Amino acid sequence: MDNEAILLELLGVLVQERADLLGRIADLEKRREREVEYLRGEIQRDSNLRTLTGDSAAMKNVRHAISQVAPTDSTVLILGETGTGKELVARAIHQLSPRRQHLLVSVNCAALSPTLLPSELFGHEAGAFTGATKRRIGRFELAHRGTLFLDEIAEIPPEIQVMLLRVLQERTFERVGGNQAMGVDVRVVAATHQDLPALVQAGRFRADLFYRLNVFPICVPALRDRPEDIPDLARHFLHHFNRRMNKQVQTISPIAIQRMQAYPWPGNVRELENIVERAMIATTSSVLDVDPNWLARPIANSSARAEGLQDVERQTIEAALKRSNGKIYGPGGAAAALRLKPTTLYGKMRKLGIDRKAPAAL
Repeated sequence: MDNEAILLELLGVLVQERADLLGRIADLEKRREREVEYLRGEIQRDSNLRTLTGDSAAMKNVRHAISQVAPTDSTVLILGETGTGKELVARAIHQLSPRRQHLLVSVNCAALSPTLLPSELFGHEAGAFTGATKRRIGRFELAHRGTLFLDEIAEIPPEIQVMLLRVLQERTFERVGGNQAMGVDVRVVAATHQDLPALVQAGRFRADLFYRLNVFPICVPALRDRPEDIPDLARHFLHHFNRRMNKQVQTISPIAIQRMQAYPWPGNVRELENIVERAMIATTSSVLDVDPNWLARPIANSSARAEGLQDVERQTIEAALKRSNGKIYGPGGAAAALRLKPTTLYGKMRKLGIDRKAPAAL
């Protein structure tokens, strides 16, 4: 091979290396752009975790669970009704973890269509589909070395559940339209207000994915189950809206506290925040009051909803007791099947008036 051919070959290698380097630089620039976008959102978001405070036993259990799991890399599944503060729990886990120097990236799986969700999670290559004019960095890639919060995980369709399972198992994924496997180091925290075991039984959620997610479940209690926390929460929101509205409301009237503690809060902490904001807008006094009409109207529906939830809970417990022949403790017992402490199960049985069907099986 003559010198000219060698030089041409070297030139070709250099051109290819330059193209590869420019591609990597472009990817890094896109990632930094998306990181800046997310960080701006984080600055605008109220990430104060004081709404996780409370002297109730239920909230103490939540905080203890957060402190246990945060230092690890284990996957966490956060359970609870809408408005209970599941995202705040995810934020607390991230902020107390070794990954706190990197991004917490959130995805509301219910807010994205099944056609957009793969691209949002895993990114896509240019030309992957109509309208994909350039490469896009997905949420997994953006959350590299950080935490990915998958809210409303039950809304992910089955075909995407398979893709998510692969990432959890192998820590690799491919961009939509791409064929190169990419490694990723992400801690996954998922949340749902739905009954995932029931969805698994109905064939709407993969059992293998559920077990991958259900490594360390944390159940966030409904506000109606911890009324003793309402005064502190209401005062927290009062101080928050004082700053936002430039007001000087000093305290909340005792009668307003009583009204709020008697209300079942179907919208949970989110609804409490909205009520306090509404009262702050309306007040011209230094003492905050809450119009009883704001809390009276939904009570009938809320009570019916609570009774419906109790019926579902009763049926679930009775079915578990039937399958275990009345056994509660130990392997094969109803408590283990329901992932509850035996003492918690006993408390629920007393509350719902459930008799153990087969005490001899203990």
